Amino acid sequence: MTAPGLLLGCDFSSAPNRRKPVVLALGALHGERVVLQRLERLETLPAFGRWLAQPGEWLGVFDLPFGLPRELVLAQGWPTDWEACMRHYASLDREELRARFVAFCAARPAGGKFAHRATDGPAGSSPSMKWVNPPVAWMLHAGVPLLLEAGVYLPGLSPDAHADRTRVALEGYPGLLAREALGGRRSYKSDARPGQTPERLIARKDLLAALESGIGPLGPLRLGLRLKLTHAQHDALVADASGDLLDAVLCLLQAGWAQRQHEEGAPRYGLPAGMDGLEGWIVTAPWPGG
Repeated sequence: MTAPGLLLGCDFSSAPNRRKPVVLALGALHGERVVLQRLERLETLPAFGRWLAQPGEWLGVFDLPFGLPRELVLAQGWPTDWEACMRHYASLDREELRARFVAFCAARPAGGKFAHRATDGPAGSSPSMKWVNPPVAWMLHAGVPLLLEAGVYLPGLSPDAHADRTRVALEGYPGLLAREALGGRRSYKSDARPGQTPERLIARKDLLAALESGIGPLGPLRLGLRLKLTHAQHDALVADASGDLLDAVLCLLQAGWAQRQHEEGAPRYGLPAGMDGLEGWIVTAPWPGG
């Protein structure tokens, strides 16, 4: 069960199972430390939906896109109200969506096949219409309807009149913090056994060292927070070659940053005032020029 003041980071899967579950990292903010309390694994989407809908208070950061590029939405003639757009998107099956996306990309020049959201550049994230490598379009298709069904509050997207402010969901991207903590695009995970190399093991150790100290190769980390782990938790995160546990913890740290922004009076948990209310924004991604 959840508890008041609970923070969560979610590594999401659009087709969870025992081998590749949805992972929740649950913790709390204590000053400048984010304390990891426990990890939970959910092996089905209905189980994830039930977790979201249970009573309680939490602030969560979820590693899945919450919106589509405005350019794509306009080209498809879909609603430009965020909730109406998401419900329409969820009503379409993936074969139809794939066909639409393939046709959209085919009509565009090389090097610019995909439409991007404004947040993709600052965050370094994949376009939310991408259906392979990684299939983030299907993560949106599977995950956002469950957030809507659970009635959680999505700052900057959900109508405030319908908001349940006790359960708050923000879009995150663990790669944003991981790159800063590692000083570049060092790979630290692989789902495939041949890719689970000693180099990636060392990268996970280096990543955790930076998160626990709050200092990366280029100096103090932007979030201004340090991760607090037990020895057993540290060992489990290092040992998980898939990186799913670590990605959930990276999102937990982003939730800690959002909670601190809220406590300091920032509107919408630190999301930029100029964000597009159709596309959404990845929490902690810098606003261009800001």
